[in-house]
Amino acid sequence: GTENSRLEMVGGLLLLHAATGVVLSSYLSKVPQGAADKILGIAQAFQRDERADKVNLVVGAYRDGGGSPWVLPTVREAEQRLIARGQNKEYASIVGVPAFLDRALEFAYGPGCTALSEGRVAAVQTLSGTGACRLAADFYARFLPPGTAAYVSEPTWPNHIPIFETAGLEVRKYRYLGADGRFDVEGMLEDIGQAPAGSVFVLHACAHNPTGVDPTAADWKRISDALLAAGQHILVDMAYQGFASGDARRDAAALSLLAEAGHSLALAQSFAKNFGLYGERVGSLSLVCADAAEASRVESQLKLLIRPMYSSPPIHGALLVNEVLSDAALRAQYDDECASMARRISDMRALLVAELSAAGSQRDWSHVTDQIGMFAYTGLTAAQCDALMEEHAVYLTRDGRISMAGVNEQNAGVIAAAIVAVAG
Repeated sequence: GTENSRLEMVGGLLLLHAATGVVLSSYLSKVPQGAADKILGIAQAFQRDERADKVNLVVGAYRDGGGSPWVLPTVREAEQRLIARGQNKEYASIVGVPAFLDRALEFAYGPGCTALSEGRVAAVQTLSGTGACRLAADFYARFLPPGTAAYVSEPTWPNHIPIFETAGLEVRKYRYLGADGRFDVEGMLEDIGQAPAGSVFVLHACAHNPTGVDPTAADWKRISDALLAAGQHILVDMAYQGFASGDARRDAAALSLLAEAGHSLALAQSFAKNFGLYGERVGSLSLVCADAAEASRVESQLKLLIRPMYSSPPIHGALLVNEVLSDAALRAQYDDECASMARRISDMRALLVAELSAAGSQRDWSHVTDQIGMFAYTGLTAAQCDALMEEHAVYLTRDGRISMAGVNEQNAGVIAAAIVAVAG
């Protein structure tokens, strides 16, 4: 019978092993060790460090003045309302929570957006901004011509590169940060013009990661004109709306400009930073289309990508965002809370520069206060960063990026003294 056959097969394999010495091993034994993530790997090293005075300036997650995570009071209130209403835990549709999408798109594009009012924006809920970028990359890989390249800024958020490469797109870079630490608008414009028509340009809406250096309004107009003239596609990655300046509409000004200019435009939107919903994975991907019929077709194809990938998104974070943005009083309170985070980050920039001066640094650190958003791009070398981590237990990424959210009144002096010790 079947059982006897199975036993005979096992017995035969054992005899083969005994006769030949061949060890039957799993394919898993040949799986190589993967490289640690450039950011999360350092964060893990921080966790393993047993020094009591260690400082974490690695991961971009907001901390209050005491160094603790902060759940926004409006988010707490929204959560209590969901509980009081007995909110169920049913599946969302493939596209997500419809009411959330309506509020999210209005938050991003603004209530006066022509494309929104004309019903020609295709949108789906995503697994935060990372999921939105990856879904966009898969969509481009499926519908743009083979060989289409994605252009990212030099430097950019490190995860942009594997996101597009894993989806099968070639990744190229456009100039962004000049040798003087300022935005290289002329270099970027030249690279836009020299890229093959129909390339994808990944732009940071505000609070550029990792540099904290943003184009001016005049720069954005020139960038928009150049992209239109060159016939390029745009993916705007907007992870810090409201968190950068404290004003959500101001932080979305570049997106609004691009949307009204008639670009081939997509938006990856995240609510991790500005709502403090890091672990809820709340975001959206939207594409501005020519008309409502085109938007319907695009949405149908996004659904076909999502269904075999993760089927439908989680609902809790989306319901929280919807609750806050749908209630006028909660929305006003939220705006104040978001602005308070932006103010604390700005205050910590000024404090760190003051402490660097007090510690005897002779370097010009004005770029730290000139930059905006979660991160400061210090200009420290990889060797100096290594020394900070190994000798002073101050953890940062090896490109010199520090998370300003990790700076507070208690540790600013310690950080400054460590920087002066390794960099002067």
